[in-house]
Amino acid sequence: MPFLTTPVLPAGTLARRPQPTLSTRDGLVLRPWRAEDAPAVYAAMQDPVMQQWHLRSAESMAEVAGWIEQWQAYWAAEHSVQWAVVHETTDELLGRMALRQLALGDGCAEIAYWTVAQARGLGVAARAATALSHWALDEIGFHRLELLHAAANEASCRVAVKAGFTLEGTKRSALLHADGWHDMHLHARVQGD
Repeated sequence: MPFLTTPVLPAGTLARRPQPTLSTRDGLVLRPWRAEDAPAVYAAMQDPVMQQWHLRSAESMAEVAGWIEQWQAYWAAEHSVQWAVVHETTDELLGRMALRQLALGDGCAEIAYWTVAQARGLGVAARAATALSHWALDEIGFHRLELLHAAANEASCRVAVKAGFTLEGTKRSALLHADGWHDMHLHARVQGD
């Protein structure tokens, strides 16, 4: 049975080009992950705040190296897109930014992120999410980007609002964390916001 609409983004929209490096134009760069980022990612994953709000932990450097290999391969597979957020001049790792749950045909994706402890409170996540949103919506042609965070994570809620994501509602008991089920806030940006 044929669809009544054409895909918003056809298969190959991302894979037919190299993964870009994106600038926030104020000192941050979103760049593809490199193998040498593993020690900084491993260190970031040891942070108790990271463990409170995220679902994975890092048991070893080898495990993190495997994640980075997966993140590098995801672009070509159009599975998700993962970037390291780094300082523009020093290349110091400040965080991660991702587009996941890619539904190219529907023109939708979900933004996910984290920041290292020393980068929190500096606007890193909001600036990086803003840059990524402009690229995804304005340059690539996604129609809708969603952002989910634990409702109790007030810092993440501030990031979403600063990056232009409108709060649309609460998904009750939507994600299982180590400390139990979390309600999740759903924010979104659409083309033209």
